Amino acid sequence: MTAPLQPLLHDALAVLRAPTQVWSAHDGAIGDAPVHGVYSADVRLVRALRLTVDGRAPEHLATGGDRSDHVRIDALVRTLDDPTPDPGVRLVIERSVDAAGIADTLTLRNRQPIDVRARVEIELEPDATPVDHVKLGGADTSSARARLEAGAAVWSGEQVAARLTAPGFEVSVDDRGIRLTAELVVPAAGEATAGWRLDAVDEAAVVRGVDTPAPWSSPEVAAADDRLARWIAQGLADLDALRMTTVRQPGAEFIAAGAPWFFTLFGRDSIWTARMMLPLGTELAGDTLRVLAGLQGTRVDDATAEEPGKIMHELRRAALSLDGADGELPPLYYGTVDATALWIALLHDAWRWGLPADEVRALLPNLKAALAWMRDHGDADGDGLLEYVDRSGRGLANQGWKDSGDSVQWRDGSLAEGPIALAEVQAYAYEAAVHGADLLDAFEVDGGDEWRAWAARLRDRFHEEFWIDDPDGAYPAIALDANKRAVDTVTSNIGHLLGTGLLDADQVDLVVRRLTDPTLDSGYGLRTMSTASGGYWPLSYHGGTVWAHDTAIAVLGLAREGRGADAAGLVEGLLRAAAGFGYRMPELHSGDPATEVSVPVPYPAACRPQAWSAAASVAVLTAVLGLEPDGDELRTNPIASFGRIAVRGVRVRGSEREVRAG
Repeated sequence: MTAPLQPLLHDALAVLRAPTQVWSAHDGAIGDAPVHGVYSADVRLVRALRLTVDGRAPEHLATGGDRSDHVRIDALVRTLDDPTPDPGVRLVIERSVDAAGIADTLTLRNRQPIDVRARVEIELEPDATPVDHVKLGGADTSSARARLEAGAAVWSGEQVAARLTAPGFEVSVDDRGIRLTAELVVPAAGEATAGWRLDAVDEAAVVRGVDTPAPWSSPEVAAADDRLARWIAQGLADLDALRMTTVRQPGAEFIAAGAPWFFTLFGRDSIWTARMMLPLGTELAGDTLRVLAGLQGTRVDDATAEEPGKIMHELRRAALSLDGADGELPPLYYGTVDATALWIALLHDAWRWGLPADEVRALLPNLKAALAWMRDHGDADGDGLLEYVDRSGRGLANQGWKDSGDSVQWRDGSLAEGPIALAEVQAYAYEAAVHGADLLDAFEVDGGDEWRAWAARLRDRFHEEFWIDDPDGAYPAIALDANKRAVDTVTSNIGHLLGTGLLDADQVDLVVRRLTDPTLDSGYGLRTMSTASGGYWPLSYHGGTVWAHDTAIAVLGLAREGRGADAAGLVEGLLRAAAGFGYRMPELHSGDPATEVSVPVPYPAACRPQAWSAAASVAVLTAVLGLEPDGDELRTNPIASFGRIAVRGVRVRGSEREVRAG
């Protein structure tokens, strides 16, 4: 018997506005691929949709659009046409998605001098399958069946109610599903329109979509190389469509992690996304900080991994099944070792970019609790370093950003045993302690010196324990294992150390040498694992693929270290990859080198759009210009090799600025 297979995503069309998403073929049809469907609130409500005109499927011509929540699909209907070579009858489908549901508008256009009659039929199969069941490749088991109610088709499942209306269509239901039928008369040299809409209501919602204007500036980017501007435009459109709020704090927005599997709040992902977006305004950062502060841990609970002061990992409407037979995450799960330190870093950076002082002051109790978590719980064994272990036996085995089960390997490919102390987590913790102390001082709260001393001890311990001697130059281990041995694989994790203050100047040189070496730099971004490692594989999730946000973090670190020239090659690789994916950068892609493949090879199960991959475009802009807030001013240190660039719409302390370089 074949094991269940996770659906592939790379060649599907996605149209979305959280919490609604539609995955289909590029002609708009649904049902030929396992991921296909209309989803709302982590439940698939339609598993198949088939359209025919006079009994035949229209012939697809083109699909396009510049918004994430709308697409136009053009097709021909040659069965209604005259015998001349020029197409005379065409179909345009306008598919729009909003927070409440989906609407399709179908327009038949006729250039002929006579009326055309067309029978339009749409068949839909209702569904109520949880998204995690779809993700795990489970067989369709939903028994959802529609019924007619006041001319509409209605059904429900998993506490989500669906209602489909179609004015102008005859709506009928049977055991096979829902059928919409319309007899259209398309006038000579005219057009006829029909449509349908599906609305969904989630009775168990913990997060909801928003329809307010996006809370960031839309920068105008003019450069000789237009790839960055195009990536930013697509990235901001996708981030707009991923905006959500929690039910308990409906006035505060965050960015959902990604589609289709992560349409919800993730501590680490939402923090990094808000942090990368700071040059466009602090509103998103402020909201994200407050949402996460509202869920900050207050007790010790091994089942949920909650601890006092800890920032959560993931929020769901129900428990989430993992790939392992026994793995399951509770609806509110805290199994992340890095989100707490990153929350502190976001608070500090947002303050520097202009988050109002009263908003920062209101979060100081949460800051103190987060700092205390690093000392009292993050450092579980008291050795001065942060480590993690899954005490429940049912949660995530690895709890850094590389959270797959095989992400922490020795160079020979064998797995490291936990508790694990990750290299980048020490960098985050050091930066958080130092900058947390700066915030305490700035707001005249005691404790700053204590946290600087704590950070100094962590830094000394890192220098003593994490460095591995090598003929090609020393480098930081990815982690320390349960026996405090330095795990010797060369990975992209080391890029996250830059710009945090953890490294001295000579160590920065050593890290830069590794990041710019072809064993890590694929030409499309940094591989998560060096090609010299025994476990390397270009399509291994955390063992050789390229993640845009991971490379962007390294690029930001290089810029902060004053190493813009070294960042230039990585920037070029990311722009090359963005162009290869039509500027909707996926969650990750293969680590195949640019010298062997002319376009980046997709990782076929990668989410897209994905929050921090989209926000990486703004991070690259920040690095290219060398942007750094300095009180009410904005300092720049541009990467000279990028050439001429002018940007309008960068914000510092609420004021928009224009920046030019080259």
